[in-house]
Amino acid sequence: MAAESVVTMLARSLHLASRRSLAAARPLAARATFCSSAESNASVFNPTPEHAELRDLVRKFAAAEVEPQALEFNRAEKFNFPLYKRAGELGLLGVTVDPEYGGSGMDATAACIVHEELSYSDPAFCLSYLAHSQLFVNNLARNGTEAQLQKFMPAMCSGEKIGGMGMSEPACGTDVLAMRTAAKKNGDGTWTLNGAKMWITNGAVSDTELGDTFLVYARTAGPEVKASKAVSLFLVEKGMPGFSLGQRLKDKLGMRASCTAEIVFEDVVLPAENLVGTEGGATVCMMRNLEIERVVLAAMGVGIARRSLEVMNAYATERKAFGSSLVEFGQIQRHIAESYAEYMAGKTYLYDVSNKLDLDSTGNRLDTDGVKLYCTTMGKNVADRAIQVLGGYGYMGEYRVEQMWRDAKLLEIGGGTLESHHKNMVREMAPMREMP
Repeated sequence: MAAESVVTMLARSLHLASRRSLAAARPLAARATFCSSAESNASVFNPTPEHAELRDLVRKFAAAEVEPQALEFNRAEKFNFPLYKRAGELGLLGVTVDPEYGGSGMDATAACIVHEELSYSDPAFCLSYLAHSQLFVNNLARNGTEAQLQKFMPAMCSGEKIGGMGMSEPACGTDVLAMRTAAKKNGDGTWTLNGAKMWITNGAVSDTELGDTFLVYARTAGPEVKASKAVSLFLVEKGMPGFSLGQRLKDKLGMRASCTAEIVFEDVVLPAENLVGTEGGATVCMMRNLEIERVVLAAMGVGIARRSLEVMNAYATERKAFGSSLVEFGQIQRHIAESYAEYMAGKTYLYDVSNKLDLDSTGNRLDTDGVKLYCTTMGKNVADRAIQVLGGYGYMGEYRVEQMWRDAKLLEIGGGTLESHHKNMVREMAPMREMP
């Protein structure tokens, strides 16, 4: 299916299903201020007409359906499953998956566009979208067998089911290859899985219910085997005996409408066909998928920054103090001007990286780490400045920037800590004698 036909399909779906909610959606102040002129004139953000149409569609969906629910679901710490299914109806859940399996057949830049636009309205909902669409769906699309794709992808792309990925553990985060979760091969070709995974987005969809299917990394060889050759990847499905929800993790600083959980495996027997890729070959799968994960997390930082910048600019223009608009004071001008420059620098870096990224490739660590390193902290800093410009109002939920600030902090930790990016980047740069 051509990209144009995919966008046409999305447009038709959005038009038919969202006209009433589009009309009813609360307008967002100065929404187009920092996007329309830049995006229409700089093709790096929308390299093809199909990308531009996709951005417009997701922006309308976010305004009509994501924005109105964001405060309610964040305050309640609940995941909006009906909204997730709407994203499936629009074809967004498999944006990088071949249409043969229910996806939209687009690229890394399309994935970034969706994450940027959703994060503008609700980073928490976007985080759950990321865990499903990239950590599970894109990961399986790149590494799964034909039989696995035929079995799992249609329901995942439609929104009938929700997926996630298990890599981090209670005592193992950045040092991921030190994982203790292990799978032992049985004589009949099945595997027995034991262990636990922690901080799993979509690990639960409520306080008591697991997500549907997970890609889980586990050690399948003893200590005599090099760690990078000892990890395998498995499909683990809800309902398998021994697979349970350890705990739903609540009272988080941010991303409260995205369910985070500990998931537990106690003698879970996995059929041979649930092995993804080759035995001991999952490190390549992991590193390849970490690259796109880091790029879309950077896109979330850009979305947070754009929202925060628009809010602070509009407020500073309208609010009067000492007989003048706040925007006339040098201290406020610095917050706004520096935020705009950093936002544009980050957005340009983001789409330069995504436009060059082949989702089937590996070895892109310098800039996939680099863009996440820059854009995630940039998004947090712009949200922080927005709170400062708004003063007491910025501290309250109504203007949303306090949520943006809280949510942005997770981006500096999840998908790789800032410190891990420093390490990875310097290693990649060591043989370089000239900079790009």
